[in-house]
Amino acid sequence: MVKPTSTGKQKVPELLLFGEAVRRRRKKLGYSQEAFGDACGIDRSYMGGIERGEHNLALINILKIITALGIQPSEFFKDLDQHRKRTGKAP
Repeated sequence: MVKPTSTGKQKVPELLLFGEAVRRRRKKLGYSQEAFGDACGIDRSYMGGIERGEHNLALINILKIITALGIQPSEFFKDLDQHRKRTGKAP
């Protein structure tokens, strides 16, 4: 379960993993953060916060990101699971 932090200093592991996955795929496609934010319809500074694990996104924004990456939600989350297993990062 994703729990927000009370101080805002400690980051939630699930949000960090999500942000890392977005950054990895964005860079693989050759997008700058600003261009990717434009493609998603999400402000660049907010996108930076997503990639740093600072925002707990609404489902609509998750789907905008996945759509801009040109993949299916199942593919994105399968990749997220595989990366978590490889790196040993778990919630």
